[in-house]
Amino acid sequence: MALRGLFAHCSAKKKPLSQFIKNDFGFYPRNLALYELAFTHKSAADNIGNFKLSNERLEYLGDAILSAVVADYLFRLFPTKSEGFLTEMRSKIVSRASLNKLSQKLGFQEMIHYASDGHSNFKSMTGNAFEAFVGAVYLDRGYDFAKHIIIDRIIRVHLDLDQLENTDVNFKSKLLEWAQKEKHKLNFKLVGGKDNPHEKLYHVIAVIDEKEYGKGIDYSIKGAEQLAAEKTWNMLVEQNKAGNEHREKDEP
Repeated sequence: MALRGLFAHCSAKKKPLSQFIKNDFGFYPRNLALYELAFTHKSAADNIGNFKLSNERLEYLGDAILSAVVADYLFRLFPTKSEGFLTEMRSKIVSRASLNKLSQKLGFQEMIHYASDGHSNFKSMTGNAFEAFVGAVYLDRGYDFAKHIIIDRIIRVHLDLDQLENTDVNFKSKLLEWAQKEKHKLNFKLVGGKDNPHEKLYHVIAVIDEKEYGKGIDYSIKGAEQLAAEKTWNMLVEQNKAGNEHREKDEP
């Protein structure tokens, strides 16, 4: 079956997707079926032979396009910054957490077609759909148009680069540095996860001196470790704050 036929198979949607795209991004799709596919989660995908009609392939493509556009944009925006700075900034912009928040802000959750048992992965679905949307724009209008949408309709409108620059999001690195400095033993323990027909969840617990702290759950081990580290860091901050308040009360 021709590629156009595969996309046409996904053409029936209940929501006004074309108008949604016009409202959020300022253009009407030429090939609406591409965008309908971008908003089709694999839990609701149809099968044509051995081919599953979901947004996974578009997500793969959109991830590459988004990363290239953001890298080019940051390279030109910060002409004197180091490679390390540019890499970290790009990671902050295209991170799963950032894309999830951005896609929910844009209202992607209202457009995704998914099976009811996929609801537990809702936050992840929005970020995945965002990358698939970028892939659809690229196929529909080309690289230059996709670059324009990413920069002028997304980054410059919805992202505060100054705030991102001053935000430390690598809690795992912070926690490791703290543990080394304070002579604590830190490791991340992978515990029993939960499998479902569509996704594999990884459960990770941060362990300090054999004591369990924050737990992270994500669809990658690295993501779960970051979430566990973030929760653990916040727990340590609260413990330190409570300890200081207790000492102040005991002082004469």
